[in-house]
Amino acid sequence: MKAQATFRDMQDSTQEDWKIIADEFKPYAAALPDRVLDHLRLLEGDCGGFPVDRLTHSLQTATRAWRDGRDEEYVVCALLHDIGDTLGSYNHPDIAAAILKPFVSPENMAMVEKHGIFQGYYFFHHLGMDRNLRDQFAGQALYDATAEFCEKYDAPAFDPAYDTLPLSFFEPMLRRVMARPKNTIYKAVS
Repeated sequence: MKAQATFRDMQDSTQEDWKIIADEFKPYAAALPDRVLDHLRLLEGDCGGFPVDRLTHSLQTATRAWRDGRDEEYVVCALLHDIGDTLGSYNHPDIAAAILKPFVSPENMAMVEKHGIFQGYYFFHHLGMDRNLRDQFAGQALYDATAEFCEKYDAPAFDPAYDTLPLSFFEPMLRRVMARPKNTIYKAVS
């Protein structure tokens, strides 16, 4: 049996307790890419009325970004931009951004976080909504980058005939990006 901390209330914890926890954290954190890949696979087979399932859409978005010469971090953002669909039907971009935040630049994180509003430019008006909601970000650095992401990679990624790369192609990129946390309060134990 592995060692476990002995406190029942965090305010009673000791340095020895936190050494045990920190030692357990490292292998758990190292397995994060596996959990992310498992969750991404949950999107397979779920079309939600779209022409392709949600996993294919994610793979197509990443494929388009990779073929356009984007760096690995950007491609991983493209791959995971809709990973929150299963748990956040009303806020999937926020979930994707939260998963990516420790590993990507603030610019890429903002792009993922706001892509839902920007993607709405292409369909909100069909639902009686304001397609120009993205204009609230006009003049901000994220505007052009997020508009471009949606136009070039996200919006056209619903093509059943597109030559989409498989998840196995992107797995090494995901592992490399998630091996290097940049923005976390837990940097000391990572």
